[in-house]
Amino acid sequence: MIGGILLGLGYILAGFLGQSFITQIIFIGIIGGAGIGFAYVCPISVGMKWFPDKKGLITGLAVAGFGFGALIWVKLGDNWGHLLENFGVLRVFLIYGIVFAVAVLVGSIWMVNPPEGWKPAGWNPPQPKKGKSASKVDFSASDMLRTPQFYGLWIMFVFSGMAGLMTIGIIKLFGIEALQGRGGYDAQQASAIAGTAMAVFYSLANGIGRIVWGTLSDKIGRKISLFLMCLIQGVMMLLFYTMGANQYLLYLGAALIGFNFGGNFALFPTATADFFGTKNVGQNYPWVFTAYGIGGIIGPIMAGSIRDIVGGWLPAFIISGVACLIAAGIAISLKPPKELASATK
Repeated sequence: MIGGILLGLGYILAGFLGQSFITQIIFIGIIGGAGIGFAYVCPISVGMKWFPDKKGLITGLAVAGFGFGALIWVKLGDNWGHLLENFGVLRVFLIYGIVFAVAVLVGSIWMVNPPEGWKPAGWNPPQPKKGKSASKVDFSASDMLRTPQFYGLWIMFVFSGMAGLMTIGIIKLFGIEALQGRGGYDAQQASAIAGTAMAVFYSLANGIGRIVWGTLSDKIGRKISLFLMCLIQGVMMLLFYTMGANQYLLYLGAALIGFNFGGNFALFPTATADFFGTKNVGQNYPWVFTAYGIGGIIGPIMAGSIRDIVGGWLPAFIISGVACLIAAGIAISLKPPKELASATK
């Protein structure tokens, strides 16, 4: 409820007072952003507790809404609903603020934890092997921060998040330059193709990837899923510079990178619950999620700085690709904390 109020209030205030850059930073960025921060982890935490047998699927479904929202609300403002054209930016902020506040407040009604000891019919939690201690199945945040597994997950998330956020930050400009400079397209064609790659293929695949990777991880395990996601993302980042000069390869690359980027939001919360327990995932996952903010600062700024210095995007894609391959190596080497090793096999 607090998250919905803050998110809606930020946009509503921006609608009335957002005429300057600094006021938009305060209202949209700080107040609205704080609202997202309050609310984001709640469906993930509550969903895992109601569906401990399908943690990947339920987390993927929860965060898919966040991914699809990046497409839906932007396109409603643009060529789906023409809201920006008909009402102007500030009035759209006001409309969205009211809608966001109402929607999140209504959704908050169902964000309640199950009764103590609740479990799905026919499902029993994994039992520790004989002779193995599982006395500390649920880590507190302070205990989690003392484990190497936390820092392994955190570094992986920084690297994987950095690659995806870098791509979404530069894909329009990169696509235009690649299509014009190496693909032979004119400026209008290049802009339309790059815009489609960003808005449709990247954003749509981002939402789908959250569901698919979450569901897949329930079947093959979080460790293998994280390894495959980071490995494929690393390969795609190394290939994407070349793919960008062709319309259909640009679409394919944007879709695959967006698909893997979406997987972060299904796999890292569930891996946090697997390693450190479901009970405190609402307190533990935000610490892991700080990696997303770091990646969001490093990736786009790094790419933009390299573009300004060397006049091209290739080094940024190479750096991000290598970082994702390192993340894949970390993923395959991670083991549950000793206290949980027997309970999570």
